[in-house]
Amino acid sequence: MEIAGTPVTVESVREVGSDTVALELETPDEFDALPGQFVLLRAAPNGDDEDDVLERHYTLSSPSVEETFELTVGVDPEGDLSPWLADLEGGETVHIDGPYGTITYERDQDVVAVAGGPGVGPAVSIAEAAHEAGHDAVVLYQDDEPAHRERLEALEADGATVRVVDGDADDELAAAIERHHETGQLYAFGFEGFVTFVADAIEDAGGDPDEALIENFG
Repeated sequence: MEIAGTPVTVESVREVGSDTVALELETPDEFDALPGQFVLLRAAPNGDDEDDVLERHYTLSSPSVEETFELTVGVDPEGDLSPWLADLEGGETVHIDGPYGTITYERDQDVVAVAGGPGVGPAVSIAEAAHEAGHDAVVLYQDDEPAHRERLEALEADGATVRVVDGDADDELAAAIERHHETGQLYAFGFEGFVTFVADAIEDAGGDPDEALIENFG
């Protein structure tokens, strides 16, 4: 069976949090993606019939794509694709289309990256890209079981402001947004309820949510 998209090799899979893995993929020729963009990944974990091909969108979680690039995958134990991806050992092939998306970071300014749940992947990548380019970065992250702790700790050690709040700590997140929303270009990544909350918090703080770059995961 021929699967649509560009074939790429899975270099490695590692656990980066509770039910969360980072999938490192070989960068194909002429693949030029920026932090904030996403790809469509296709695979056939259960067979070789066209009906067995599954596809999902995943946002990049690496600050660059020179030789490899990373996708952060939340693993649903009852899911049909993510558990299969989490069990890969490296050397397998998946297929991608993209990159897609107009929410990008050009390494040209200070950033405030606000993340809910799986939004931590692109938020961390944007913060790392900012620091690599000599800019300041703030990461505000809401999750009961945070992922990418090592990268967040490394960012903080390198001078970034990192604030992690519990899933029910909306007041704490709103206060952090009020404090930091004007300190750099604000990005927000997460599901609809989360990014709606972020937009409302920006407005309540006297800012303009239309100036934020917000990616709604649905």
